[in-house]
Amino acid sequence: MVEFPALNGQSVSYAVLQLPPQTLLPPHTRPDATGLLFLLDGSLEVGLIDTKNNLYTQKLQAGDMFVFPKGLIHYQYNTDSQLPATAIAAFGSASARAVAVPPSVFASGIDDVILAKSFKTDVDTIKKIKAGLTTS
Repeated sequence: MVEFPALNGQSVSYAVLQLPPQTLLPPHTRPDATGLLFLLDGSLEVGLIDTKNNLYTQKLQAGDMFVFPKGLIHYQYNTDSQLPATAIAAFGSASARAVAVPPSVFASGIDDVILAKSFKTDVDTIKKIKAGLTTS
């Protein structure tokens, strides 16, 4: 809150997102806050999964806004191969922590057999996914 001290004690926060071309903010949730994203420049594909597991996506252009309800899994992806995207995100919480889905599932210590059964795959595939998370 050093940059904007008027937010102190107001249960709100904000962030500036700068996404280079082809950058993905992987699926995540914010258990403590609804988010409002305002795209300043560039374009973004955004998506969220509702409580009935329906995926909603939208292609945002500069000047567009999108709301991410508290607790729902969502992502942002700059699909442009040339241009960066810049957005401002405002949150209805002073501590709008993000919980990333991939490491929450695959780096949590859940046994590989349980993950393989849960995702209807084999243990070798689970191990490949885990290895990919640690190398990026």
